[in-house]
Order: sequence, then structure tokens, then C-alpha cells
Amino acid sequence: MMLWTYLAYVAVSLAVTIWVGRSLHSNGRVFLVENFHGREKLADSVNHLLLVGFYLINIGFVCLALRYGDKPTNAVTAVEFLSTKIGLVIVLLGFMHFFNMRMLVRFRGSALFAPPAPQFKAA
Repeated sequence: MMLWTYLAYVAVSLAVTIWVGRSLHSNGRVFLVENFHGREKLADSVNHLLLVGFYLINIGFVCLALRYGDKPTNAVTAVEFLSTKIGLVIVLLGFMHFFNMRMLVRFRGSALFAPPAPQFKAA
């Protein structure tokens, strides 16, 4: 029972993590391009780096959390185990999303987000 429960936990957690990561990556591009004043290459680069960090943290959490908690002994405790573990993963995904959004809004006035200076050519 434990092996199947663990496999279900890892499969569902990774599927949710990948789905959320892809969704944030594709839909967040518009927000980042706006934040970076139309500098698409910079926005795409930051978007990709955010996705990599998102996957590293969440997949690491899924792997580490596998060991903790009461071990299921029957079908009912297996469902409880899965709902608790997957719920923690989903809450972590939500916190990470809001943390990233808060940081992007907070640093919107920084030099990184400033419009590029006009380029003058020497005569």
C-alpha cells in the first residue's frame, strides 16, 4: 500500500507543479514584458529563470516531504495521507506565486525595471 500511495503522491504533485509552472510561465510573460517596459528579451530571461527556480523548489519540497507524516495503513489513511501531502504542495505553490508577485511589484521602481536609456550615436 505504501509504495502505491507514494507513487500517487509523487505523480500528482509533479503533475500539479508542472501544470502550474507552465501556466505561470506562459501567462506571466505579459506581466513581465509590461514590468520591463517592453524589453522582451529581458522579460523572457527573467520568466525562464523564475520557472527554473519554481521547479527546483517545488520538486525538492515534494521529494523531501515524502518522508514526513503518518504512514497510511489502509485505504482511508492513504487517502488522508495523499490529501494532506498534495494540499501542502498546493499551498506552497500558492505562497510562492504570491511571494514572486509581491517581489516583482515591490521592485518595480528599481533600476532593473527602469525603461532603457535612449541610445545616442556620436557624430
